[in-house]
Amino acid sequence: MAALEIDSVECVSSIDGNEDEEIVSHTKQHALPHQYSSKPHGTVAVGLVPTSVHELLECPVCTNSMYPPIHQCPNGHTLCSTCKSRVHNRCPTCRQELGDIRCLALEKVAESLELPCKFFSLGCAEIFPYYSKLKHEAVCNFRPHNCPYAGSECSVTGDIPCLVAHLRDDHKVDMHTGSTFNHRYVKSNPREVENATWMLTVFNCFGQYFCLHFEAFQLGMAPVYMAFLRFMGDETEARNYSYSLEVGANGRKLIWEGTPRSIRCSHRKVRDSHDGLIIQRNMALFFSGGDKKELKLRVTGRIWKEQQNPDAGVCIPNLSI
Repeated sequence: MAALEIDSVECVSSIDGNEDEEIVSHTKQHALPHQYSSKPHGTVAVGLVPTSVHELLECPVCTNSMYPPIHQCPNGHTLCSTCKSRVHNRCPTCRQELGDIRCLALEKVAESLELPCKFFSLGCAEIFPYYSKLKHEAVCNFRPHNCPYAGSECSVTGDIPCLVAHLRDDHKVDMHTGSTFNHRYVKSNPREVENATWMLTVFNCFGQYFCLHFEAFQLGMAPVYMAFLRFMGDETEARNYSYSLEVGANGRKLIWEGTPRSIRCSHRKVRDSHDGLIIQRNMALFFSGGDKKELKLRVTGRIWKEQQNPDAGVCIPNLSI
């Protein structure tokens, strides 16, 4: 989704009984600093595997670990199946024609290895057979999270504290403490907006971080506005929380209640699944009042933690912060 520079987005926030705070924001893209890496953190602990074996299993072209089928040239030089097609069937080491020779001995050696998860430096202490490691790493709870900022193709990854600092310092998002909110989204000429993203807001409550998104896009042929919440953590943790959103005026209101989605699930995927408060443009203009030439939507909401009742075996809301 293309990010538009919204000319004036006004957020009037009332957090847990505090006085209203007026913030005028603009959607921006920011240069990323050197201290944040766009590559996954942590590598396989070479010291736990003989260096020579580790080097044998490293593809000389892409330097990734090789998995069956492992190919070799007549002189015994190996490379992975992905890179075989990239080198036009020529050995990158000796330039001999590769053919279709499998290095079965190296594949057998790989079967006997057990390696740590490559995210061990981030806290994963699991050890896996060589051929199971890759599958685990794709879903490892310790793998870095992608930046949740919408409206730009940000490639930064990291753990939650790293991303919170990145959102605050580089994307200049609104940061709030508390589990309730009262935002007003303002836009002149709303009929011209087809795809737009308002400034992200990050909430800190219950010792966790949540991202509030608000944007306009086309749903089929109809333009709509949508608000939804994402949890800065894994899906299993996100299920411990619920949230509600409410928008209305002139004696009418819409209410949404649900579970925040994890930032493991991309912003676009959440939006396209319509998992949030959706407001048709005509209704949004009705809520805005006046001559309907300016969007003025007040979105209120709260976040709460679901708490297991050991006696009844059911979840009850915990409204404390």
